[in-house]
Parts: sequence; structure tokens; C-alpha cells
Amino acid sequence: MADKKTIAVIGGGQCTKKEAGLAEEVGKELAKRGAILVCGGLGGVMEAACRGASAEGGTTIGILPGDDSRAANPHVQIPIATGMGYARNIAVVRSAGAVIAVGGSYGTLSEISYALQGGTPVIGLGTWTISRNGKEDGAIIPAQSPAEAVDKALKLASKKREK
Repeated sequence: MADKKTIAVIGGGQCTKKEAGLAEEVGKELAKRGAILVCGGLGGVMEAACRGASAEGGTTIGILPGDDSRAANPHVQIPIATGMGYARNIAVVRSAGAVIAVGGSYGTLSEISYALQGGTPVIGLGTWTISRNGKEDGAIIPAQSPAEAVDKALKLASKKREK
């Protein structure tokens, strides 16, 4: 697995049908391209992405907030119980070469912040935008489709590794 890229997929534990569909397609695209998917391991966007990756024979890792690895969604192949609560968000994004954010609420926003602080690229698919002094920051790279999000994530993950 050392030669495979790891991409984090982040988003809400509860999500809309549209967000779930986008996340599932992201998971499928990641698996088709041989990437490892890491996420928070629970429901919503995380479960949909893992479902998509699993359907295509991909590898899924769930970094869980609690102590029980059985809390992972049924599509997580490698559950990691941390007992860290929301602090596990740092481990999720720091485990990846790039992050794809799909929808999400404040937990997702915290993961985006941790990723950007650590120099990990973030691709946004219907998620947050960031502005400073009324001007868009541009730190979150927009994508219009799951395939485009995965293309950008894999390309940027390669560049991060080269540093």
C-alpha cells in the first residue's frame, strides 16, 4: 500500500441525498484509480464514500471518534478507534495527501482548517468557501463533479509527496 495515494473524504455525518450521491461517486472514482480512502468512519458522507469505494474493490479506512471499532459504518474495512472525539479530525486529514470535502457542517469546516494549516490541499464539492476581508480566499479548490474532484486530489497529492 505504500505506493498508493491516500485521499481523505470529509463531510457531514448526516447529509442530503445529493451529497450522498456525490460522495459515493467520489469513493468509486478513488477506488477505480487505486487510491486509499480515509474518513471519519461514521455515517452520511463518510458512509456513502466508503460504500462507493467498496463497491469498486477499494480500500477504506475509518478513523473513529470513539473507543469501539464496531461503531464504523459497514463499508469501512480498516476501523481505527481513537477515543479522541472531534480531535480525531486532525488524524483524518493528516493521514491524506489531499482532502475532498463534500457538503458538511462545522465539523467539516474544522477538518478543512486542519488540512489547510498542515499544507494538505482541499478540494471542495458543494462545501464551504472561505473569505478574508470580504474577498474569497481561494484556499479550497472548487470542483464541479466527483471525477474532477478526484482528478485534482490525486494530482495535488502527488505534488505534496514530492516536497
